[in-house]
Amino acid sequence: MSRLISPLVLAILGLILFGEGAYIHAKAWLAQALLERAFDRSMATGQAVKPWSWADTWPVARVEVKRIGASAIVLEGASGQALAFGPGHVDHTPEAGERGIAVYAAHRDTHFRFLRNVAIGDVIDVTRSDGQHFRYRADSSAVVRFDASGIDAMTQGFELVLATCWPFDAVSSGPERYILHATLIEADR
Repeated sequence: MSRLISPLVLAILGLILFGEGAYIHAKAWLAQALLERAFDRSMATGQAVKPWSWADTWPVARVEVKRIGASAIVLEGASGQALAFGPGHVDHTPEAGERGIAVYAAHRDTHFRFLRNVAIGDVIDVTRSDGQHFRYRADSSAVVRFDASGIDAMTQGFELVLATCWPFDAVSSGPERYILHATLIEADR
């Protein structure tokens, strides 16, 4: 009897852990579907549209890397609650297409998982909720401590940074961040 209980307990624990992992990815997928709908409505109406009635954030942009088929809706603000549902536009950084460095941050295991496949030279398209479209080219990447990003807040250029935790395949949080830097190459205003 005890030989049967051990494998049964292990199987149950395995199912529980699998379920927890699947839940995180299912939530991320569903959130992006709802955010996509709210983003489309925001573009159509010119008004910020919340993805669900109790949301404390709203979509502000879509970021895409077409070469690898990656796309994500970016939310206003980068609080822990916002990042649970999608990338966040870091407070006090300019909007994409404005002078300075627009910074978007997201989790490495869901919304910015695709950053591991972005190569230097790749084109990153950003469409804001006001319909303006900007094209950036990835020009550098770095792994930095969370408190030493190297982002120059006083830059006079038109730049974009996508930031996430490092290393990509870690299972626990750590002090390092992956920073992908891109420079504006085209604007459709």
